[in-house]
Amino acid sequence: MQLDGVLFFPVTPFDASGGVAVDVLAEHVKHGVAAGPGGVFVACGTGEFNALDVDEFEQVVKVAVEATAGRVPVFAGAGGPLPIAKRFAAAAKSAGADGLLLLPPYLVSSPPAGLVRYVEEVSQAGNLPTIVYQRNNAVFTPDSAVEVACLPHVIGLKDGLGDIDQMQRLVLAIRSRVDKPFQFFNGLPTAELTVSAYRGIGVELYSSAVFCFAPDISLGFYEAVTSGDTAKTNRLLTDFYWPLVELRDKVPGYAVSLVKAAVAKTGLAVGGVRPPLLDPSPEHLAELDRIIAAGRAALEG
Repeated sequence: MQLDGVLFFPVTPFDASGGVAVDVLAEHVKHGVAAGPGGVFVACGTGEFNALDVDEFEQVVKVAVEATAGRVPVFAGAGGPLPIAKRFAAAAKSAGADGLLLLPPYLVSSPPAGLVRYVEEVSQAGNLPTIVYQRNNAVFTPDSAVEVACLPHVIGLKDGLGDIDQMQRLVLAIRSRVDKPFQFFNGLPTAELTVSAYRGIGVELYSSAVFCFAPDISLGFYEAVTSGDTAKTNRLLTDFYWPLVELRDKVPGYAVSLVKAAVAKTGLAVGGVRPPLLDPSPEHLAELDRIIAAGRAALEG
């Protein structure tokens, strides 16, 4: 399975009683798919995977699969303690997902061989094409990355660490020693800010949380980058993505809650975030409005 284009990471809507708002989720996914992403990654970081139980997760994945209707692949998150990660992986398979995005294990240090074993066991439990997410405590050496890439279900490596030197070593090791199709992804929050750096080491795919609430800006940026329109790329980076990252960094968790608030501003009743995240303050929401307006102005030139 080979992915391309902008990758869509939907939020998970919650209703007034705190449960998953399945109808709103279906509308959110349908609207996003209609805009033309290369894939849907549901119940991952932007979708508050950390705040869902297994039953909710399976429901969210099932709704996303039905709403996508086979137009693009649907990947679902999995991760955390090994037994729980395996349950999420199996639930994703049961709900009809096309693949897994394997998030880090529970926050504990581990040797490379233990991390390889974790990936092997969870990917076997899901029996689905699996993209492994390197971030936080899930950090690979070139040798362990090659071991993981050789596992039968693993098809890609997504980087959320941001160490370009380390990622270049992983890319070179896997490309020289793994004999199967394999893809690399830039998974940093607001990945557009680092797209040019990652493209320089051969990592062209990236996550786009902006696609959730402003697909026109997200797709416009992608077109500018891939066509070599440096002026538009720099304009969008300067006027939109950089200010968005500055706002995001003001409060821990804003990488998710700001995105969800921005989706709500499009008219979808997605609700707020679950603890331990917090919804943005009124002044930050007003700043978000100004940033989105500036992004659309930059898009038009």
